[in-house]
Amino acid sequence: MFQPPACRPNPNGCQRNIHILLVLLLLLLYSSLKASLAAKPKGPGQTHLNSIRIDGDISLGGLFPVHARGHDGKPCGELKKEKGIHRLEAMLFALDRINNDNNLLPNITLGARILDTCSRDTHALEQSLTFVQALIEKDGTDVKCLGGGAPIITKPERVVGVIGASSSSVSIMVANILRLFKIPQVSYASTAPELSDNTRYDFFSRVVPPDTYQAQAMVDIVKAMRWNFVSTVASEGNYGESGVDAFIQKSREDGGVCISQSVKIPREPKQGEFDKVIRRLGENPNARVVILFANEDDIRRLLHAAKKANQTGHFIWVGSDSWGSKISPVVHQEEMAEGAVTILPKRQSIKGFDRYFISRTLENNRRNIWFAEFWENNFSCKLSRHAVKKGSGLKKCTNQERIGKDSHYEQEGKVQFVIDAVYSMAHGLHNMHKELCPGKVGLCAKMDPINGTHLLKHIRRLNFSGIAGNPVLFNENGDAPGRYEIYQYQIRNRTAEYKVIGHWTDQLHLNVRSMQWPGGVRQVPSSICSQPCQPGERKKIVKGIPCCWHCERCDGYQYQADTYTCKMCRFDLRPNENHTGCVPIPIVKLEWSSPWAVIPVLIAVLGIMATLFVVVTFIRYNDTPIVKASGRELSYVLLTGIFLCYATTFLMISTPDVGICSLRRIFLGLGMSISYAALLTKTNRIYRIFEQGTMSVSAPRFISPASQLVITFTLASVQLLGVCIWFGVDPSKAIIDYEDQRTSNPALARGVLKCDISDLSLICLLGYSMLLMVTCTVYAIKTRGVPETFNEAKPIGFTMYTTCIIWLAFIPIFFGTSQSTEKMYIQTTTLTISVSLSASVSLGLLYMPKVYVILLHPEQNVPKRTRSLKAVVTAATMSNKFNPKAGLRPNGEAKTELCESLETQSFSTKQTYISYSNHAI
Repeated sequence: MFQPPACRPNPNGCQRNIHILLVLLLLLLYSSLKASLAAKPKGPGQTHLNSIRIDGDISLGGLFPVHARGHDGKPCGELKKEKGIHRLEAMLFALDRINNDNNLLPNITLGARILDTCSRDTHALEQSLTFVQALIEKDGTDVKCLGGGAPIITKPERVVGVIGASSSSVSIMVANILRLFKIPQVSYASTAPELSDNTRYDFFSRVVPPDTYQAQAMVDIVKAMRWNFVSTVASEGNYGESGVDAFIQKSREDGGVCISQSVKIPREPKQGEFDKVIRRLGENPNARVVILFANEDDIRRLLHAAKKANQTGHFIWVGSDSWGSKISPVVHQEEMAEGAVTILPKRQSIKGFDRYFISRTLENNRRNIWFAEFWENNFSCKLSRHAVKKGSGLKKCTNQERIGKDSHYEQEGKVQFVIDAVYSMAHGLHNMHKELCPGKVGLCAKMDPINGTHLLKHIRRLNFSGIAGNPVLFNENGDAPGRYEIYQYQIRNRTAEYKVIGHWTDQLHLNVRSMQWPGGVRQVPSSICSQPCQPGERKKIVKGIPCCWHCERCDGYQYQADTYTCKMCRFDLRPNENHTGCVPIPIVKLEWSSPWAVIPVLIAVLGIMATLFVVVTFIRYNDTPIVKASGRELSYVLLTGIFLCYATTFLMISTPDVGICSLRRIFLGLGMSISYAALLTKTNRIYRIFEQGTMSVSAPRFISPASQLVITFTLASVQLLGVCIWFGVDPSKAIIDYEDQRTSNPALARGVLKCDISDLSLICLLGYSMLLMVTCTVYAIKTRGVPETFNEAKPIGFTMYTTCIIWLAFIPIFFGTSQSTEKMYIQTTTLTISVSLSASVSLGLLYMPKVYVILLHPEQNVPKRTRSLKAVVTAATMSNKFNPKAGLRPNGEAKTELCESLETQSFSTKQTYISYSNHAI
């Protein structure tokens, strides 16, 4: 009696032993039932428990899905012509070839016990108990026949190996039983990755590659088509669930593919289940590609549900080898399946099998108990006259029908692998026989019984050429190498067919040009979660879905550093047009041709010409009374300051460099400082003379021309001293200011080439000149009561009032435009025009009247009688006090008289002053 091994401390071992005990319990119950029946011996080729039995020296088991899964409590459903009958006949074909081959297992005949799994793992488990029946020693001593005689008990054949099963879930269920009894199993279609676990399925091998290869091939197809957002559909069970798991794992490892929906079809789907699946797949219309790891029946019903939902042409199906190149899933729904990409282990049509199968008839194929049912199904007829009903459209079979002639025939895709599986078992037995029975004919004692572990070792070592010429070999886990052909279901000229579009052997080889999509379209349909971002846009990944993102523009001064990041351009750069990189910001400066420069330059040129004209006139008439009365020394100094004010315009517009910037620092404030220092000296002297004259006839101190020059240059030197200190602290240089015109729109951004003179530095630079100007204005106000006929106090006053107004207008214009994009142009133009206008006011109010008199009224430019200083001052004072109309005297008359009096007395060593008259700017 078979004894289970003792339970070891290992929990896995205990669990295994529990399984063994359950199996033994079922077997004992089954054996007792069989022993109680007075079973009759069976002849060769007769049926047994709805199975095919073929006698032989060594018996192989076979598991095939002859029928589909049953419904409404029935174990089996409709007949499967290709997947069932074709594969079963392939095993019979292989057995015939082996038994007729004198070089393979000579003088040893292979038999078989072939069972129908009905595409259901539980039913297959029940049927497969037949394979281990012979391993139980049966005790018939207690069994008595009715006549009192000993019963005749048929000893079941001993199955040494099993071919099958088709479905992975069936193979897993059966493998758990066969490993307990050390019966090797070779599958022709089970591809679940779980079966590669050699610790759990150590007696399982397969001539087809596992789904890990298939999943990798499908991931490669998806990536080659640039799809990154797909859904998956799996039939409940090991095949579907393991296949989808493998696909998801491979897609994560490779990256770039995300799963929108992962739907599982129940083992026993309820009504409307497939409609529900289609609705779930349609929740995200962007995920058009559907990865299918489903059985043939589920695929057919899923396509039907999609057709009913009017989704024709929307979904792009990528089917596993369970779809392959089968016709049954797409019958009457070809348009729904158009464009489907399917995968199938690389195979070839076996011509010998085609000749064998089309020659099968009811007479020569009685060993196949399901062949009559296939005959009726294939030819749409009934073998029994009584089964033919009127109006059913069926006819009685004549037995003259022929496969391939009176019906469509196309070899099923797994036929090659069924034959290779049978041959791998035969080659394993052959090599085992050569090792254990060298030189013996037929089986020897060492192979009775056959040791399953020893046979498995020989099977795993195989490397032979299969029926199609491909090498048949196994790795340490019993898996075959991955070799796939890739098909696409295409409709051309209203004819649908599977077309080979590529193959996969460790890497994908795909002919994209030969592919055709729903509606005959050549362009590859899209199945992506988010459209690719435009250049200059970064991806903001949706949390948890790396293939879905929002595109965000790299705006402002940002550029696209990489797919997911925007970075700021360097301060001197701006993004290019599409924000994919940074380019240098254009450098601008005030050009001579700019309207902002033309007007100041025009004013400066006219001012310089006018200044030179005055200077030339004064030099020409240097000894005339009016020139003398103007104070020649200070006049030339003042005219020099005016000239520098005009000349500053050219420095402000010239291209900045170290030299230009240095000259700007020096002359921008120097010209104004010289001008206002001279004016301040002049107004101060007038004020002191008349203030002193009202109290005493003695002249004030420091009113001589030399003293005036010293005071003027002393005041101007303060400006130079400040500039020198500035040079020492911060040497002059030209800079490019990228903030001045850094607009919100990078396209308008400009770098401004300018001198390193800030607004604050400019105020400090002009501050001293403005201080002199304000002080001069104060003195002009104090001397406003002096008669106009005696001095230049009033013209100087008007000059200073006008100048103050100019600079009061300058301040808000200059600083109010500090935020403007035109800041450089406005401020430069405002500054140069303000300086030029200040010079023009001085030149116009102080010197143009004198030039007018000198050139156009020379009769007024004559000397007057000379009076004493006291008389002149007293007369001027009294004239101002009692005769407001004294100003009607010719211009410069009293003034000239006073100056001449002063100049006459200036040669006396007792006088310390010469003149009090002002000079004009």
